Amino acid sequence: MSAKVYFSREITPETVEKLYQLVGKELPGKVAVKLHSGEKGNQNFLKPEFWKPMIEAVQGTVVECNTAYNGERNTTEKHLKLISDHGWDKYFTVDLMDAEGPDLVLDVPNGKRIQKNYVGKNLVNYDSMLVLSHFKGHPMGGYGGALKQLAIGVASSFGKAYVHGAGEPEKIWTADHDSFLESMADAAMSVHEYFKGNTVYINVMKNMSVDCDCCAVAEDPCMADIGILASLDPIAIDQACLDLVYASDDPGRDHLLERIESRNGVHTVEAAAELGFGSREYELIEVK
Repeated sequence: MSAKVYFSREITPETVEKLYQLVGKELPGKVAVKLHSGEKGNQNFLKPEFWKPMIEAVQGTVVECNTAYNGERNTTEKHLKLISDHGWDKYFTVDLMDAEGPDLVLDVPNGKRIQKNYVGKNLVNYDSMLVLSHFKGHPMGGYGGALKQLAIGVASSFGKAYVHGAGEPEKIWTADHDSFLESMADAAMSVHEYFKGNTVYINVMKNMSVDCDCCAVAEDPCMADIGILASLDPIAIDQACLDLVYASDDPGRDHLLERIESRNGVHTVEAAAELGFGSREYELIEVK
């Protein structure tokens, strides 16, 4: 069955809220808001002011986890300082979910590559999740969207290494590439299913660099902004974003596609669809 994906070419905080309302899912209880808080030096991440009305509308708590690589987010102390420097705690309650161990272990019994997913233990404190993704390129995954937020974003520092290494954390940068992409699909499924349908996904196609918001030194955006998408299906929303890039006639499109295709980025979507927690088939509903 095809999923509904709502789409607007207008990129404003108000449009984010409007599309959330159109999705028609009121997130219950305590809402975790997963977004990318930005690496130090990155110029492309979406700032707190952009997301503020949406986060306030659901009375959400911004959640993040530490990274598994060198930078300003790989220890709790440094990460909390950067979160403050970027202004997140000025507006929101922020929960660094893996600030102290042990991790929460989610089972992935039908996973293609991994059967366990290690996430920030504070995930247990939430009843639902709003996933706010900045769609752009990525040095390893090819692109970053909803599936990456679920897989890598919610994973603990150890969990990030575990997913990257396809179950062997010591192979964080050396694992077979498609196995890593399939591990992301496995991990994404475990988080999506943890919330039992109480998840809404919003992707913003703005500041589209070939690099992720995790890059301290990132290329400037290479193509024009496209819009905002919202859905209950993380696979459909990422597929719709990829399709919108392919359909664009912007001169910078090919540069972004080279990054996506050279990393076989679509394979994460393919693997996720095979796992069955969403669909690549969707109805794009454009909102004026």
